[in-house]
Amino acid sequence: MMIAKKRICDIIGAAAGLVITSPLFALIMIALKIEGRGSIFFVQERIGKGGKPFMILKFRTMEENTENGVPQLTEAGDERITPTGRFLRRHHLDELPQLINVLRGDMSVVGYRPERKYFIDKIMQQRPDYAELYAIRPGITSMATIYNGYTNTMEKMIRRLDMDLEYLHHNNLWIDARIVLKTVTSIISGKNI
Repeated sequence: MMIAKKRICDIIGAAAGLVITSPLFALIMIALKIEGRGSIFFVQERIGKGGKPFMILKFRTMEENTENGVPQLTEAGDERITPTGRFLRRHHLDELPQLINVLRGDMSVVGYRPERKYFIDKIMQQRPDYAELYAIRPGITSMATIYNGYTNTMEKMIRRLDMDLEYLHHNNLWIDARIVLKTVTSIISGKNI
């Protein structure tokens, strides 16, 4: 029953979010087109519910083809990030297209942050309990997004996992609402999360 209610809330929230942010979508797309550094959207395989891969959507914040086949984490001051991308990341606006992932059923509004298999394999060498997360859909935001920020080290990945497992074992719609509210107020206030 909880899963069905959460899915209904996700669909309503994502649809409303897309309508409300559509002018912002248009402005971001224009800014990225003017900058002219590749495609507007960034599409990458992530692992979701049931351990199944899906393609996550984001606004492009980096130069194209910067990894040369070896997955890399983003560092502070990363030179691969474009000027527009830096602004989008600072305000987490690059995540807006994931509302489409929510409507498709790949993601939830709130859940653990989906990761690439390359990094999941590294995490699971230390923490096989990562696989417990596959019981739910990954999310656009989470407690770890708010309190752990961008995950650019293995230590932060493990800290994020602990927070995500805590969410998994105690999640409910009230907690989801608090996480969404905290995320929105942090973004509006300009606080880096």
